[in-house]
Amino acid sequence: MTTAPEYLLAIYIAQHRDDPPVAPGELGEMLDRSPAAVTEMCQRLAEDGLVSYEPYEGVTLTESGREEATELHETYVTVSWFFRGVLDLDDHETEAMELAGLVSPMVAERLAATLPCDAGAAGPEEATGSGSSPADEDAV
Repeated sequence: MTTAPEYLLAIYIAQHRDDPPVAPGELGEMLDRSPAAVTEMCQRLAEDGLVSYEPYEGVTLTESGREEATELHETYVTVSWFFRGVLDLDDHETEAMELAGLVSPMVAERLAATLPCDAGAAGPEEATGSGSSPADEDAV
């Protein structure tokens, strides 16, 4: 089951790749969801005031949706780097996407503190703004 935080995170990432709105088909592809599931969640997020949704056109984060998605993205990057750098998981982006909405800021901060600080890997602070961020990779 794909949760609202996963959708917000996917929309956030997609909006940073291309100009909004994010097409429903792109969201479905990113999250491996059917068009009906994407439409239903987009409608729910719009009812909650987190996105603006135009059927067949796509979704755009509202100000409150962008704030929530920014926090989710920071957690996602930290968890993804932890999964990659400490646990050496191959599918670290997908795993991090699924967990980002469940991890508190305190836990994300503590995970970040455990990350190895070697010269070849950027920490999560650098990753959120650089081209080396797991979120910028094609696999989400």
